[in-house]
Amino acid sequence: MPLCLVGLGSNLGDRRQMLDRAIERLESEPQVRVVARSRLYETPPVGGPASQGSFLNGAALLETSLSPEALLSTLLAVEAELGRQRGERWGPRTLDLDLLLYGQCVLTSPGLVLPHPRMAWRRFVLAPAAEIAGDMVHPTTGWTIARLLAHLDSAFPYIAITGAPGTGKTALARRIAEGTSGRAVLDPVSPERGDGAWHDRPGSGWAEEVECARSRARLLDANLPQWRARDRWVVSDFWSDQSLAYARVRLAGKQFEEFRRRWEQIAGPVVRPKLIVLLEPPADQVLRGSSGRQPLRDSPWHASVIRRLHQAMLSELRGPDRGPVLYGRGDDLESARQEVLAAVEAMR
Repeated sequence: MPLCLVGLGSNLGDRRQMLDRAIERLESEPQVRVVARSRLYETPPVGGPASQGSFLNGAALLETSLSPEALLSTLLAVEAELGRQRGERWGPRTLDLDLLLYGQCVLTSPGLVLPHPRMAWRRFVLAPAAEIAGDMVHPTTGWTIARLLAHLDSAFPYIAITGAPGTGKTALARRIAEGTSGRAVLDPVSPERGDGAWHDRPGSGWAEEVECARSRARLLDANLPQWRARDRWVVSDFWSDQSLAYARVRLAGKQFEEFRRRWEQIAGPVVRPKLIVLLEPPADQVLRGSSGRQPLRDSPWHASVIRRLHQAMLSELRGPDRGPVLYGRGDDLESARQEVLAAVEAMR
């Protein structure tokens, strides 16, 4: 039977008693066995109304013969039985039972996403989870729970926002920097601003991509004085590794392999982000660059190129050692702003 990780939370009423009752109720399920339970952590609320009280958070490790969907239904039934009422998003609640991991299952459906899409950067989830399941592997990052928690402690307070041209990366980076009283670092060679020629023919642009990678790496060099202080957030509208995605679209065969070798030398000293944010292109593909100079449908950034770049970025983000990724929508920057600012709170 698979091992499953469940997050526990409450910030209304007798919180400790509520969480104890939830565990007792799960133990009474014939197809569920509670293997371990963490101690409880007092944590501030993340997102939602500012007036709500602090949470008690914990984690439970379960063994079950239920399917992922059936286990989720059981968790929701326990919440309802113990008085959970769903109202404002991120609002106060008597009981939260979140299905975080179901073994190594990766699932996206209308009612269930596995692993839990926000667990990889939430300290109030990772701290209790690491206590009872530190060696459990998060299947999309490839990192253990213990490593994800250590990443929050050790990584520089830096967020990299990436995506295909026209997704609003620059606007979002500026909003996040403003919302965190941080510093924005903007792409020095953004193609969508017309800072260089672009041809998506295979084999074109080797030299241009190498220079783009160098220019970005210079801004992210960990040896620069501005990267030594950790007293405020830094937000960039690019990710150093996005150069590999652009190169996958432009280069082929030996040219790409040679670019990768050159890129690995260039990117060696760059600061790695605590969180990467990937913005999905708007569905209608009627896009404008950050400068608003021209519709992208009238430029080399037509829909097919944007889709290819987005897929190449997804591929890079699924590679080894990338770390936590937040996925946002380029056609709803306000929602993306709220998600990223909530993530910043959760990483503290």
